[in-house]
Amino acid sequence: MTEGTSAASRRQLLPFAALSASYFAHIGFFNPYLPLWLKDLGFSILAISLLTSVQAATRLFAPYGWGALSDHTGERVKLLRYGASVALIASLGLWLDFESRLGVWWLTAVLLVMFTHTSAMMPMSEAAMAHLISRGGGFDAKRYGRVRLWGSLGFLVTVFAAGSWFELFGMRHFPAWTNLSLLAVTVSVWLLPDLKEAVSSHEEKIPVLPILRQRAVLWFFASAFFHVLSHIGIYVFFSLYLDSIGYSKTMIGVLWAVSVVVEIAWFYTQGRWLPKLSLSAWLMLCAAAMALRMGLTAAYADVLLVLLLAQMLHALTFATHHTVCIALLSHHFPGRLRGRGQALYVVVAYGLPGVLGGLAGGVLSSAYGLASVYWACAVASGFATFCAWRAWQLQRKLDLQRR
Repeated sequence: MTEGTSAASRRQLLPFAALSASYFAHIGFFNPYLPLWLKDLGFSILAISLLTSVQAATRLFAPYGWGALSDHTGERVKLLRYGASVALIASLGLWLDFESRLGVWWLTAVLLVMFTHTSAMMPMSEAAMAHLISRGGGFDAKRYGRVRLWGSLGFLVTVFAAGSWFELFGMRHFPAWTNLSLLAVTVSVWLLPDLKEAVSSHEEKIPVLPILRQRAVLWFFASAFFHVLSHIGIYVFFSLYLDSIGYSKTMIGVLWAVSVVVEIAWFYTQGRWLPKLSLSAWLMLCAAAMALRMGLTAAYADVLLVLLLAQMLHALTFATHHTVCIALLSHHFPGRLRGRGQALYVVVAYGLPGVLGGLAGGVLSSAYGLASVYWACAVASGFATFCAWRAWQLQRKLDLQRR
């Protein structure tokens, strides 16, 4: 790649970095503080778990639908623009008074529309920029990390700023934060280069099922399922858990921010570390770190220093795991299969675990307290470690056969 080509490629990546920053800035306040806003509205923990599970429920169908459509039309950017615009319009419905029964159903409908149109944004975005973050036909971890770290920076800013804001002014401004952050996302997608991938009749018919029948792919998806299932304790219940222990909203924001700081550090330097182990070995290490993190959070959440250590493991349990999964998807689902591969990952690793984890966590926490959720997550991490170990064994055997 020449210097001029490299500079042009970097310029093309800038809008994707802006989208990553704005999207995760939205996620940075929305996911941590949605449960606290719902609590402020008077919902029970079980009801909160059901409402937050709407996001995961949309990931059962929306990502694959969007991914398949984008694969067959090549219009990933136009679909991103449509999705962001509809989500922004739908978010205006959060201003309704939810004290009536009709309000509760309206809230469910608003969240359903919003999440249906945002749940596939990152998979489609990463599929759209896949050729820009590839070098020599392979996944370029360094280039990908430099784009993705802007998402972490966006998350860091809003998770800390929103925590301080809600501490001072209460949760009543949550809908306004949602509207403004989705406006930023919408502006970002309209700034993306209007890329369209060429579609040929032959490529349109490439089936995905034969790839899913490969044992290494099955064990990879199984590991991703259990890994993210264990992460649901963080995504859905972490803010509620800390609030129940007595942490302030500002401190809750700080603890979320700590995890994002180490995430940024990983994304910036991952090009140096990833080659030291195989992708499947990293997958196994991430799952084992997840089991440790959940165990520490369950047993010592009231000890700030231990909780800070647990949050620092986020560099492995999320950042490393995410990059490894994206790299493996790029390997298993190349070319015109990218959109469906990314979408399947969201369905299997986020949709199913999100629904099951949210509902089961709500039942567990109602019966045995919020700490029980994290013990269950530690068990799920054990299953993730086993599945990753099987994927590592299969990949090692394949590598030996090729020599």
